[in-house]
Amino acid sequence: MARIVRHNDESVREGYIRNGGKEVKLYTSALKAFQCNNRIVMAQRKHLDDFLRGRIIGRLECGRTQLEVSEEIGIAQSDTSRLWQRFQDDGNVSRCYSTGRPRVTTPNEDRYLAVTAKKQTEHSIRPVSSALFSYRYDSFKVDRVQTLRAHWSICS
Repeated sequence: MARIVRHNDESVREGYIRNGGKEVKLYTSALKAFQCNNRIVMAQRKHLDDFLRGRIIGRLECGRTQLEVSEEIGIAQSDTSRLWQRFQDDGNVSRCYSTGRPRVTTPNEDRYLAVTAKKQTEHSIRPVSSALFSYRYDSFKVDRVQTLRAHWSICS
């Protein structure tokens, strides 16, 4: 990877980078572009902390575009898009380390299924699965309305 080897103060119009074994001379515009690109590449390798993820989602929910948010915070637009998609899919943006098969139900749904199955011991699995669907639908409506109310009051 190329790296800046030496350059003088801002008044100097040239700098040197080392790429492999040889030094390459760059003039001001190319040197500045190299420095900016290097900063962007390094920024992409860092993980976003929970607070920053929350700020990104909050700004997107307030109606800002993904491009505006990514430029404000200084991350790639693809990261913003991926974060927003994950938030819309399951409402969660925290990093989780998973191995093996992904979960189909959330822990709350697991508890609900356990309670429903205990109540309906004489029934087959069909009523339990339909109860889960109605639970998901009802809780989605209630949670989403409360979330939207809370965020619109903040954004207004």
